[in-house]
Amino acid sequence: MAEGTHSVLAGLIGAGIQGSLSPALHEHEAERHGLRLVYRLIDIDELGLGPDRTPDLLAEALRMGYSGLNITHPCKQAVLDHLDELSPEAAAIGAVNTVVFDGVRGAGGMRAIGHNTDWAG
Repeated sequence: MAEGTHSVLAGLIGAGIQGSLSPALHEHEAERHGLRLVYRLIDIDELGLGPDRTPDLLAEALRMGYSGLNITHPCKQAVLDHLDELSPEAAAIGAVNTVVFDGVRGAGGMRAIGHNTDWAG
């Protein structure tokens, strides 16, 4: 990896996800593309939270500098009303499995955009 390469912070919000292979898979794939990805699990079971706290976790991830999140059961609907925009697929399905933070960080311009890639397999 090139010197000076910055890290990208991303994560997965869901329940019972401690056995997820997502961190290793995403970090390895990012490395293959010359990126340094730090991928964290945000397990609401481990934190003692319900899916109703998903919006709080979303706001905290944005505050901490995450670039995006994957969202899994049971949080895919809980996040819907707390996003700035939905892709047509997410709006049609009524669930989000990916949130991308887009905009200028620190300028109050960050937007949370929800996507759903489940439909494509």
